[in-house]
Amino acid sequence: MNVSAANVKSSTQAYPHLLSPYRLGGLELKNRTVLAPMTRSRAIDGNVPNPLAETYYAQRAGAGLIVTEATQVTPMGQGYIRTPGIHSEAQIAGWKKITDAVHKAGGRIFLQLWHVGRISHPDFHGGALPVAPSAINPDADVYTPKGPAKTVTPRALETAEIALIVDQFRDGAVNAQAAGFDGVEIHGANGYLPDQFTRDGTNRRTDAYGGSVENRARFPLEVTDAVVGVWGRERVGYRISPKGSFNSMSDSNPEATFSYLAEQLNRRGIGYLHTVDPLSDAKRISPLLRQKFTGTYIVNGGFDAGAGEKAIANGEADLVAFGVPFLANPDLPARFGKKAALNQADPATFYQGEEKGFTDYPALA
Repeated sequence: MNVSAANVKSSTQAYPHLLSPYRLGGLELKNRTVLAPMTRSRAIDGNVPNPLAETYYAQRAGAGLIVTEATQVTPMGQGYIRTPGIHSEAQIAGWKKITDAVHKAGGRIFLQLWHVGRISHPDFHGGALPVAPSAINPDADVYTPKGPAKTVTPRALETAEIALIVDQFRDGAVNAQAAGFDGVEIHGANGYLPDQFTRDGTNRRTDAYGGSVENRARFPLEVTDAVVGVWGRERVGYRISPKGSFNSMSDSNPEATFSYLAEQLNRRGIGYLHTVDPLSDAKRISPLLRQKFTGTYIVNGGFDAGAGEKAIANGEADLVAFGVPFLANPDLPARFGKKAALNQADPATFYQGEEKGFTDYPALA
């Protein structure tokens, strides 16, 4: 038996479910670990991906699936400094170098499509107000090109404008194809624009996009349909954080709201649903949504190898996304397979440091 075969055998013995292959939308994934999308704030001028990201993502190509950092589909979708876009030729070219590097390393990579909505500031938009479903200030801290600031009260979108934003997501999906990605994930979590429409704590509209859960889910589903029209059903994922309060988010009945959304996404047959639902929550919603969505289901939220193995073994999930552990351990699946010690992450370099805390975490010898 050669060395690589021996490693596969030992890996499978360590965590036989988590480290087993999986088929996603015609793609063969080498294991069931997912690099979770994580903002790293290292883009260069023009919000072009940093060339260092070629190394960063290729180092993590041992993941079954990589989901990139959130990537804005339009300049109005930006709310953080040095975050990459997918709306210019230079950005597409920058991402193409990254997808080529990942594919050369044997990995699979999806782009996360992003619009921050109200989590922004006029400093990003030439003085123009950020847009949102409703004019409600999230009272959040943001970091703008001029320095730290507080959010402002956003401008509520006119009904006629919503179709234009749907088109921007469609354009982002087209550009992601041009950049060589294997698929895309719609960022419907963490209090950004699709999430702002979905939850009643941020959506007070009285038109066809507000009020009932069916109306509040209209925009996210229109975005999904537009993106599916570009990629096909199986190469599109959708990420949610049903009970997350980040960015001043809330909903009066998250079980009903996200059950409806999950059911509608299931009817569309999309590639996967990716749910952020921390293990530390005594009343997790993920098991309920797993019943509503029968396609590939990804869980995220404080999992280690053992918890991930258990989630797959008991049917709660098909894939498990890891954030900070994958940030600090570029060879995380190999470490899981050998039950090796993990590098500890340095929070001081999460959003700054160029190569420090980005491409310099060591792999196993």
